[in-house]
Amino acid sequence: MEEVIKGIAAHVALAVEVVAVAIIAFGAFEAFLRILKIVSMPQKSMGARKAVWLRFGMWLLLGLEFELAADIVRSVISPTWQEIGQLGAIAVIRTFLNFFLERDLEKYDEGGSEPERK
Repeated sequence: MEEVIKGIAAHVALAVEVVAVAIIAFGAFEAFLRILKIVSMPQKSMGARKAVWLRFGMWLLLGLEFELAADIVRSVISPTWQEIGQLGAIAVIRTFLNFFLERDLEKYDEGGSEPERK
């Protein structure tokens, strides 16, 4: 029974990681297309680049959330303390990345509607 649960957890973790990769790839592709559009219209580039960064950051944040979920599911199938420790370190790093990216996005979003002063 334990092996069945471990097998299911491994498949679920893999599926969640695939979703995370798809989310990040979609966000990167969308950001790339938007940047190409901005290059063709340089008069709107400053605000548009920030908007692209904000949207791409949101995709990255969502992808990191899915990766963290996969780490949590994977903790079910980690049989040794070394593997659990490695998984814990990865989860901590991803949590910090997630926290700081979210904080930066919130900070930018609050000040993003005001025009820039030089």
